[in-house]
Amino acid sequence: MLEISLEELKKYNGKNGNKAYVAYKESIYDVTESSLWDEGEHQASHSAGEDLTAEIDLAPHGIEVLKGFLVVGHLKNN
Repeated sequence: MLEISLEELKKYNGKNGNKAYVAYKESIYDVTESSLWDEGEHQASHSAGEDLTAEIDLAPHGIEVLKGFLVVGHLKNN
């Protein structure tokens, strides 16, 4: 399992061949293969390489949207 900081997570933005990772409550999910995350963008409002905890907690859907994705690591406590 990877252990990366928020700053390092930014590299996984889904652009230029990079993987697309998002974080939720310290877990990092690989959304690279999802058609909902084309080029690291989700519905023109969210980008890969970010911690989406606050956004998901406020969204009309919950954590279930990430359940099908592989957890590849955890956020480092800075």
